Amino acid sequence: MKKILTTPISYDQIKDLRIGDTVYLTGMLATCRDSGHRRVVKEKILPENFEFKDGAIFHAGPIVGKDENGKQYMVSVGPTTSRRMESAEADFIEQTGLRLIIGKGGMLEKTTEACKKFGAIHCAFPGGCAVVAAQEVEELVGVEWMDLGMPEALWIMKVKEFGPLIVSIDTQGNNLFDNNKKIFQERFEKLL
Repeated sequence: MKKILTTPISYDQIKDLRIGDTVYLTGMLATCRDSGHRRVVKEKILPENFEFKDGAIFHAGPIVGKDENGKQYMVSVGPTTSRRMESAEADFIEQTGLRLIIGKGGMLEKTTEACKKFGAIHCAFPGGCAVVAAQEVEELVGVEWMDLGMPEALWIMKVKEFGPLIVSIDTQGNNLFDNNKKIFQERFEKLL
């Protein structure tokens, strides 16, 4: 059965998910990268038209176009390496009440602990699928913080069955990428 998370995301929607599970997202999603994290965590500035609490962000720098009527649409929205946000993500989760972080690759111990403490998850989106991801954007609702530039701005979108998303950090403090590193290291040592 296909597991679909719907915004706003309650703790009950994610509490039984475990690393390696596949989920999809329907509802509101905003892109948020390095500059957006700094703006929230260090400058204490929140967007006017997007609610982080019980929400979802995507570590991504999109390319946005305009159609013949001047309406903006998502051309491409590929994931950014999540580890780039590691220094700010735990504080971001605590300060905003965010439930779902999506990005490329995994995150480290601080984010893992914050997911456990505050009831959030991180999911990995497959790299190289930026055009596919853009096709799952039903509507580009708005944009904030354009002063940061197109890739760093907070693009707000409505998505339907956005994914597949692989749970890489769950609410129990399990970390898929860390676990895989340990397994690899054990196998490698046996080979030696």
